[in-house]
Amino acid sequence: MRLFLIAAAALSLSMPLQATSLDGAWVVDLSTQPGTPYTQPMRLTLNADGTVTGSFYNSVIEAGLWKESRGRLCASFRTTDGVGPYHTAVCLTGDTASGQTWAEHRDFLFNWNATRAPVASEPGSTPGR
Repeated sequence: MRLFLIAAAALSLSMPLQATSLDGAWVVDLSTQPGTPYTQPMRLTLNADGTVTGSFYNSVIEAGLWKESRGRLCASFRTTDGVGPYHTAVCLTGDTASGQTWAEHRDFLFNWNATRAPVASEPGSTPGR
């Protein structure tokens, strides 16, 4: 039985998480006026234990969970601006992410979309070479 458990654990560690597609760096579009771009960064790490870590709007994610269910991959997490909490939910939608953020202390609910952040080029590399 012990050998079986060791083999099962090794196999589970070698298999990639289903949730890796929401992992990584995102650019969140928080624009309120057409033609006036306003974006903020979001970096998510979906951990094997179901927790979410990272940052959103330059604030550390204090607590969060993710789940893949009913054909959707979603995460919910909490950040703060130092005055009160911001509760955010985000779901993967194809190549983009759709979410909303609620700040009860500001009487504020905002729906937003996000795209993957561009991959940074290698340090010292020259584009086109």
